[in-house]
Amino acid sequence: MTERRLSPETLAAQALGHVDGATGALIPSIHPSTTYERDADTGYSRGRVYARADNPTFDTPADLLTRLEGGAETLLFSSGMAAATAVFLALAPGDHVLAPRVMYWALRGWLLDFATRWGIEVELVDTSDLEALAAAVRPGRTRLIWLETPANPTWEVADIAAVADIARAAGARLAVDSTVATPVLTRPLELGADLVMHSATKYLNGHTDVVAGTLTCAQRDDSWARIAAVQRQNGAILGPFEAWLLQRGMRTLYPRLRWQCASAAALAERLAAHPRVAEVLYPGLASHPGHAIARRQMQGGFGGMLSVRVAGGREAAIATAARVRLWTRATSLGGVESLIEHRASIEGPTSPVPDDLLRLSVGLEAAEDLWDDLATALG
Repeated sequence: MTERRLSPETLAAQALGHVDGATGALIPSIHPSTTYERDADTGYSRGRVYARADNPTFDTPADLLTRLEGGAETLLFSSGMAAATAVFLALAPGDHVLAPRVMYWALRGWLLDFATRWGIEVELVDTSDLEALAAAVRPGRTRLIWLETPANPTWEVADIAAVADIARAAGARLAVDSTVATPVLTRPLELGADLVMHSATKYLNGHTDVVAGTLTCAQRDDSWARIAAVQRQNGAILGPFEAWLLQRGMRTLYPRLRWQCASAAALAERLAAHPRVAEVLYPGLASHPGHAIARRQMQGGFGGMLSVRVAGGREAAIATAARVRLWTRATSLGGVESLIEHRASIEGPTSPVPDDLLRLSVGLEAAEDLWDDLATALG
């Protein structure tokens, strides 16, 4: 069997079949060096110049993610925020961008604060509404459409292929935050996106012990070169140990996420019937507004994230989270442990998140144990 025909599960599990040529080691080495020897003629025939862009420890996770996404190249960043903001920092003051009304809170805040003050014209729209999105586009001025799908923490689903058509017609680029879907479930570049971003802190690493971000491009072009320059010049790079941990985590991405999808789907169905739950937000439920689109563009599951709106409002939601014993009250998502969080408390008074919402990140525990803990906490 040739590598061309290998499944993505196999490529991930074997980290593209890495074997060290000198020692036969199956696990890639960590290279802490920050600089590399020049040739006698002052050149760099071995291709390494300085660790901001050239650390060999970056190669395995970057090359693996490029293959899994079907892209041209991947850059590793010091965090998901560093990766996401690099896309906007590569634009010019005065450029118009469209972003979701509901999205990762830290990036939303950065766009409405720093990016706006820097001169980027940011407009928030309901990206699940294609008519509203198309109406917000300004031909000749809109340079970027940013999607997050499913969108944290209410899990709206945007139609990537349809938005790609809108962006292309307007001469804009499309970037997709696919942190929750991962390449296991969705490959945005194949649906017409120009860039796909991951907070690799979450599912790609999967063990709650790395802060990292990634960007993968559909093609190397001038826009990608500007993003790469932002990374190099701002120094927003991943450390070698973190890069090594990331490749370690990505080896188990497929079995982890499939287990988490199955558990999340089972919990969503049971929670939807619970008398103390007003609503379950999960793309895998037929009642979810984006379910039909999710079925088209999410292959093999609907993710390990869901949210519940607790009957009784804010106080009831906070009290429910206070009573859990197995779920951990903590920020972040995508790790092997299950987390619960009252998002409105974290995001503050300007958040679009309902006060009665609890966000659930489903880990690798037995689904029945997770259900028992939630059912007891709900009362």
